[in-house]
Amino acid sequence: MGFESIWHWLIVLVIVMLIFGTKKLRNMGADLGGAVRGFKEGMKEGTSDKPGDAAGGSQRPEGNVIEGEIKEKSKSA
Repeated sequence: MGFESIWHWLIVLVIVMLIFGTKKLRNMGADLGGAVRGFKEGMKEGTSDKPGDAAGGSQRPEGNVIEGEIKEKSKSA
């Protein structure tokens, strides 16, 4: 019903500007941009907290590490 028409969207834009005003729309746009930016930063922080992540480096197990050669076990039957 005319949703593809440029004239339809121009009329909707004019009505929205008359109702809200340009200053209010500008403030809403800035708030929305800040919310999206905060969401993206939160997603980055959430993924960097996982163990084994490239940003966190490799994690080694705690405890003592014994180095040496492994010799064959003798079969006891």
